[in-house]
Amino acid sequence: MDQVAQIFSSNFKKLLQFLKSNDFSKAVLMGIAVTAPIILGLTLEHLEVGLALCFGAFWCSPSNVSGSLNHKMKGILLSALLIMVVSFFGGYLHYKTWLILPVLGFLTFGIAFISVYGFRASLISFSGLLALVLSFAHTSQELEIYQYALLIGVGGLWYLLLVVIWHYINPKAQTEEILAETFILTAKFLETRGQLVGQQTNREALQTKLLNLQSELVEHHATLRDILIQSRKSSGISYYKGKRLLVFVQLVEMLETAIANPVNYEKMDVLFKQHPGYINSFQDFIFEMAQQLRFIAEFGNDIKKLPKSKELSICFEKIKEEVGLLKTSEGKADYEDYLMLQNLLEYQEKQFNKIKKIKWLLGNPDMDAKDFIDRNESKRFIVSQDYNPKVLLRNLSFRSNIFKHSLRLAVTVMIGYVVGNFFAFQNPYWILLTIIVIMRPSYGLTKTRSKDRIIGTLIGGAIASGMVLLIQNPYIYGGLGVVSLIIAFSMVQRNYKASAAFITLSVVFIYAIIQPDITAVIQFRIIDTILGAALSFMSMLWLWPAWGFLEIGKNIETSVVANKDFLGKISHFYQHKGKVPTSYKLSRKTAFLETSNLNAAFQRMTQEPKSKQKHLDKIYELVELNHTFLSSLASLSSYIQFHPTTEASERFKMAITKIDDNLSQVITSLNGGKSQNMASTILQGDVFFKEQLAHEKLFLAQEDKHLERHDQEAHLVWEQLRWLYTISGSMLKLTSSIDFD
Repeated sequence: MDQVAQIFSSNFKKLLQFLKSNDFSKAVLMGIAVTAPIILGLTLEHLEVGLALCFGAFWCSPSNVSGSLNHKMKGILLSALLIMVVSFFGGYLHYKTWLILPVLGFLTFGIAFISVYGFRASLISFSGLLALVLSFAHTSQELEIYQYALLIGVGGLWYLLLVVIWHYINPKAQTEEILAETFILTAKFLETRGQLVGQQTNREALQTKLLNLQSELVEHHATLRDILIQSRKSSGISYYKGKRLLVFVQLVEMLETAIANPVNYEKMDVLFKQHPGYINSFQDFIFEMAQQLRFIAEFGNDIKKLPKSKELSICFEKIKEEVGLLKTSEGKADYEDYLMLQNLLEYQEKQFNKIKKIKWLLGNPDMDAKDFIDRNESKRFIVSQDYNPKVLLRNLSFRSNIFKHSLRLAVTVMIGYVVGNFFAFQNPYWILLTIIVIMRPSYGLTKTRSKDRIIGTLIGGAIASGMVLLIQNPYIYGGLGVVSLIIAFSMVQRNYKASAAFITLSVVFIYAIIQPDITAVIQFRIIDTILGAALSFMSMLWLWPAWGFLEIGKNIETSVVANKDFLGKISHFYQHKGKVPTSYKLSRKTAFLETSNLNAAFQRMTQEPKSKQKHLDKIYELVELNHTFLSSLASLSSYIQFHPTTEASERFKMAITKIDDNLSQVITSLNGGKSQNMASTILQGDVFFKEQLAHEKLFLAQEDKHLERHDQEAHLVWEQLRWLYTISGSMLKLTSSIDFD
């Protein structure tokens, strides 16, 4: 009974979280937006007017994604304008097939090509494609084409009005949900690192999971930047946004601190084999930190329910005492073990302090009302999209992934239209709808969505068949259709398979009101979906495929360039000291972002057919080296920021130059050029760093066992420089051995 109660309680909590989620609220808004116009149309006895308003709201809904209200409003307005224009032209697409095809292909390509302007533009594009395809589904009998198009635009404005009203009713909902998700992702990230501490048989899988979590965190950080910084720009200073912005800064620093403190797991395995008791101590502490982040995600707005730091403090003091005992042990090996554990402890202490600061920020309602972060400086951390028309011209080439996707989509839609009309399917536009919903620029995502769409449609069709046989009431059909549609749209981001099942249920229930032979509707729905999915999948294989291998070289280059720039900013700051400039912070953020993008690109490559995964092992090694290079840069950056440093020597400048030269040759190699005198460059660098190492050993031998501060600085900085040089040299050898063409 206790287990049953626990399961029920857990599922009930998940249900409550789902009902509170931003996805569910958006789905409810969409439900109101599409049902209210229909009710209005029925009341006025002008159903065509209600349907036009309903379609306009429905087609604008994809643009309502997480971000600042300003960006949402612009996205929905542009969607409304696009669907109005598309519906106007689509209203005249009732000619012979030979004339429809080129117009349909041209419009599909043009609308899809808008995606070159970024993620929100891709959603506006999707709205336009929906309007284009569904213009085949409904032909207005009462309204002129221009009237119908204008009403569709008004429907978009009606949806925008609902979004703005909801924002002002509950302005904190979006921020709190994304912040809570970021807390949970950070908890999972720390937990995964904790699992990696002990000996693992599946360490590679855990490291892959860690990289994926890192990519997700970077995406959430970008969304939070947009929400918190843009809203401060438009609405001014507020206690709430000021606190959340400071909490967000702590979460970003937690990720950067983790990356700046990589663990040598091979050495750690040897250490823990000799001292197994430390594994549980460190893991208990890490898992407790992760648990506290989960509690903060759940109770962040309730000061009384914020977790106390007592358990964490007890765990930390226990580890600190155990590590201190190891220091008193005699023998060089024990002292080296102590240094490794001490470094790990110091890293965990930094994370512990950040969690304490987050709880202090959330639990302190009496903070001074001041602008903690300079708004002019903070706005520079938002990635602004370039909307110059020249971007379109630059992408009119087969080198552009979006160009190939748009062309592929246009051809597939034309083929789907011909097939649907040739075989006289009941609703051939379902084939087109399946194509535009499933087909994505990447092979892996298209394959996954095709499979989920087919399975979801089969499940939805089976459930709908049973319910239609049991229920014979059109009013119940209408209610179930609306509820199914709301659930479908609330789950589209969380579970596409379930969303497809509920969309099928909604379609069947709506058609059951007007179509007596509902079995035929279900049959054609399933056939059209399978056919559309099959066409999408075959097009990805045969029509201008964009395999990850062809793109990964550019992703690596972009990340290396970002790391190279970050190295230059670190060197400049070390030489000139003073306050950390904004350009330094921006270069660090860009380096982290581009490394995350590279990890995501590599994951997409691993989802492609084995025959297309060329040089996968070498590319994986190159991605890992690039990630390790950034970790080392972050460590060096952290040290020089938070420790007083001496004047930079000429040898330091020479070391930076040699590392920079290696990276420059890596970039040249990735661009298809030949690295000039690679062997000679590496040999000269090796000689330089060996001389420096010999010089340091001689110096240390003459010094007292307890080094002065500047001697410690020299030792730590040169360790990082040697490591950076070694990594850059390995990257150069790898890129020279891979043909990315």
